Formats: sequence, structure tokens, C-alpha cells
Amino acid sequence: MSQTIESLQIGMHWFGERPGGLDRMFMEIVGALPAQGVNVRGLVAGSPAVEEASGGTISSFAPPQSPLRTRLWGVRSQARRLRQARRPDVVASHFALYAAPAAGLFRDVPHVVHFHGPWADESYPEEKRPVSHAMRHSLERHVYRSGARHIVLSRAFGRVLTEQYGVDEERIRVVPGCVDIGRFDIGVSRREAREQLGLPQDRPLLFCLRRLVWRMGIENMIDAMFLVKQAVPDVLLTIAGRGPLEPALRAQIQARGLENHVQLAGFVSDEALPLWYAASDLGVVPTVALEGFGLTTIESLASGTPVLVTPVGGLPEAVAPLSPDLVLPAGGFQALAAGIIAALREPDRLPTTEQCRAYARANFDRPVVVEKVAQVYREAIEAF
Repeated sequence: MSQTIESLQIGMHWFGERPGGLDRMFMEIVGALPAQGVNVRGLVAGSPAVEEASGGTISSFAPPQSPLRTRLWGVRSQARRLRQARRPDVVASHFALYAAPAAGLFRDVPHVVHFHGPWADESYPEEKRPVSHAMRHSLERHVYRSGARHIVLSRAFGRVLTEQYGVDEERIRVVPGCVDIGRFDIGVSRREAREQLGLPQDRPLLFCLRRLVWRMGIENMIDAMFLVKQAVPDVLLTIAGRGPLEPALRAQIQARGLENHVQLAGFVSDEALPLWYAASDLGVVPTVALEGFGLTTIESLASGTPVLVTPVGGLPEAVAPLSPDLVLPAGGFQALAAGIIAALREPDRLPTTEQCRAYARANFDRPVVVEKVAQVYREAIEAF
């Protein structure tokens, strides 16, 4: 099949309004699909401004803060409207909660599931409501098993789909995450980036971009810094991101006496993010659970900055082909500390700036990855 196909994309939020890994991937994919012969119409929870921001391709079905019933009804009614206007050749879902209400409207259309992660598990134990967790898992299972094909970010998440949701592994295709590499390869030196951000020129700088929730391992990272500063006294770690753990993390930093070595930067704008990567000697991703890929890894590499990762989920798959030295042997604070100390003392063991950028461009640039996504859509249509 080579002709243009029509797709309906059901996402979660629009990245410009509610930044998140899933929402960034959704935005990158829908923006690049037309160049691969796939027309796009889509739905997300958002404001009326989404349609203009997306060039008219994505519509909002309800504000994200509206009651759940309003959002679910909005998805179904808007999906029905789009179906009546033009039947799509393929429906691509990116978030199970919003895909479920529209499922009955497209039984005669192949469904491709973009599995960005186990929603029920990722939202637990923050909420600590077993009934809600069970209901979410059941809804996910229903949506995922309706897929003709499933796109996962890593082999690790492919196993999650098979083992936890009963999806036939023959329907699963691994397509890694993507970013616009040119946006992160900004051509500024480390010194220039630090000057623009007002960062010190004479200290080793570490950067960690994470949502401040339990599974991201930020507590381990702070404990590791207590050991790192003994070996590298002038080290400085910046943790960017927001989340419910922020007050506890600030208290932990103070209790460890790390006020001069660890800073919580809060939200970092999308425009400033490439500068933070470029300014850093090393990125660190200390995740302890449920990491399918980690877009921050390829953002860092695209900026020319090597990144250490824990051996969790799909993180090793993302960076090990570039250098196995980027994968830590374990995820605890002692392994983090040892890996960071070794990387700062022996930087020649790590890939160079040029190697990082070349690897990211060859494997994770948006056109490279979205071409594979389009191939899966065509495969699903032909097999339906």
C-alpha cells in the first residue's frame, strides 16, 4: 500500500498545554505523519487553542480539568462527528482512557495501539486506591486487546503488553521514541550555554529532567550526591521538573547538607531545555520502575551530552548501542554515585559530543522514527 491513508489519532493532552512524555511523542508523531503519506485528524483534552496550535489537525473534546464524565462524553461525541465527516483508514490510540469511549464507533476500522506505558501502574501508588487501580487495568486490557497492531517504545514494554495485558506478541512492533533532533543540536558550546543560563563555568554540572514522583528515583539521586560530593567536591546537580514529591525532596536535600550541590529548578521551558542539556557535563536518568524509553535520554544525546541510565525497562535499549558504559549496573544510590564519580573522573570513557549527536540523529530523529510508525499503520490496514 503506497497511497495516502487517513488516520484518526486519539491522544491525551496537547504538549504545549500539558507537557509530558506521552504528549510530546503524540505531538511529534502527528506533526510528521503527513510527510509519510498519512493524513491526520486527532482529539485531545485541551483548550480551544489546540486546533490553531496544531495547524487545524487536532481538536479538543473537553478541558483536561473538566469532570471525567464530561471528558468521556466529549471524546465519544467528537469521534462520532469525525466518523460521520470521513471514515478513517486507521484509528491510532495513545491513551486508553480516552480511546475506550470511541471504540464502539470504529469496529470496522483497524486499531493501532501506541503503548506509552501501563497507565494503571504509573498512577499507583500515588493514589493508593486498589479499586481504581483494578478498574484502570481492566479498561486498559479491553482497549489494548482490540488492537490490530501495537507500537511499543522498547522490547521491555512489549513484554509488559504480553505478560500483563495478554496481547499476542506477534502483533507488537518496537518503534523507539523520537524528537526533532535539530531542535536540540543548537550549535552552542558548553561555555556559551552556561553563560546564557547564568551557571558556573568552573564546576562539573549534572542534569536530571524528571517528574517528581516515586518511580523516577530522585530520592536515590539525592542520596548518591552525598557520596559524589565527597569525591568531587565542586559538583552541582540540577533537577528539573515538578511533582508531588517536591517538598520531601527539598527536605532531603537540606537533611543531607546538599544545598550547595543539588538544586531543584522546577519547570524548565521547552525553549530553554536544549541549553540545559548543552550546559551539562553529564545527564542522569535514575528511574527505578516503569520506564519504557525515556525521551530525556535522546534529548540529552541530541544536545551532545552523554547520559547515564539505570538498568530499568527500556533505558538500556536506548543508550547501550552507543556505549555500554552509559548503563549503570544497578539502580540504587551507591551504583548511581559510583557511576557518576567514574564518569566525571574519566570522561574519555564516555562518547564524545559528536558521537552522541550522530547516534541520536541516525536512530531517533523524527522522520526516521515516524516512517516506521507509518509502516505499522499500513501493515495493520492490510492485515485487517
